[in-house]
Amino acid sequence: MSTETLLERINAYASRADPYPLYAELREHGVALQNDGSYLVGTYHEIAALLHDPRISSDVRHRTVPDLSGRPKDLPPSFIGVDDPEHDRLRRLAMRPFGPPHSPGRIDALHDDLVDIARELIDGLQGRDRIDLVDDFAYPLPVTVICRLLGVPREDMPEIRGWTNTIIASLDRSPDDDPQARQRAGAEARIAMAGYLGGLADRRREHPADDMISALVHDDGPEGRLGKPELMTTLTLLMIAGHETTVNLITNGMLTLLRRPDALERLRREPELMPSAVEELLRYEPPVQMLPQRTPLTDVEVGGVTIPQGAPLFLILASGNRDPLRFEDADHFDPARRDNQHFGFGSGVHNCFGAPLARLETQVALAELLRRLDGPRLVEDPPPYRHSPILRGPRHLPIVSGVRAGART
Repeated sequence: MSTETLLERINAYASRADPYPLYAELREHGVALQNDGSYLVGTYHEIAALLHDPRISSDVRHRTVPDLSGRPKDLPPSFIGVDDPEHDRLRRLAMRPFGPPHSPGRIDALHDDLVDIARELIDGLQGRDRIDLVDDFAYPLPVTVICRLLGVPREDMPEIRGWTNTIIASLDRSPDDDPQARQRAGAEARIAMAGYLGGLADRRREHPADDMISALVHDDGPEGRLGKPELMTTLTLLMIAGHETTVNLITNGMLTLLRRPDALERLRREPELMPSAVEELLRYEPPVQMLPQRTPLTDVEVGGVTIPQGAPLFLILASGNRDPLRFEDADHFDPARRDNQHFGFGSGVHNCFGAPLARLETQVALAELLRRLDGPRLVEDPPPYRHSPILRGPRHLPIVSGVRAGART
């Protein structure tokens, strides 16, 4: 089959449960021109080089083809959608209340709260023999955490989920329905979420609290404060990115372990392996499969192929993570793997700054699930997947399992 249809085949929902044969096909060619004029790159070393190449832009405003991101035109792009120096300024302002060097202990201080949230959710599963690990655990845990961090009231979480689902759906490139309608709906959801979070920020100006919105609103660092539109866009990004990918990471992680009882039992016997197991999950089943919004600022040669200025460039991170030229036995899941410099959180200046939180959430979540679930079994395999080929993970993960009593350890 022609490599010019690889992106179309990857985007097809029929490929969602197992896109890895298509990624292997891509790696055979390294760089593949698509019939829509875009280029795919799937080999590890080429992806790594491009992620660190200043000639490759993250700003969709540099494209020579229409922007399909669904970004509303009356809001500024978030810092993941711009280049330095604008990216550097916005990212550093957002980082000040989140992590080092300005707030070095914020993430580590969440550990006990994370354990309590995970245990409370699992306690609520007792007495049931069928569980949906997405709806019952993997979604509510990170969304509860990011809402607490930002200062979003718990009762507003369902509305947040509705907006998030619409925004994620707007990134879908499938031809199955009207892409313009998806993009309009996504833009409207972004505007609604940004307006909601901007309203919270306005209230925190008058009545500050111990949360990140208050910290961003009142931060008087050396570079000043974020402007109101910048703040609204930044808070929207933090809200979505702060839980959406972690849901997939936890769910993909449990699915991987349930398919591999030996690995699951090994982690129960050797819980000290959990940090390396999470790194392996980030390589083996990354929650972000590809970066679809990169643009060469000039003609760039990659693997003997010249990618022209302005052409849409897709970096298939999940393919690079399975590249046998970089990882030994790349299609094997090894919870104790060493030398695991994966693309689970990207790389380069746009490396995910929420990575420490996602790692901690997933380590705690999986540890508590393995400790409390008794004889868990998949109800169906593969489970139903979400539609997005970019943020790939099960929409639901039904299992049959008992739940052990919640004795504290």
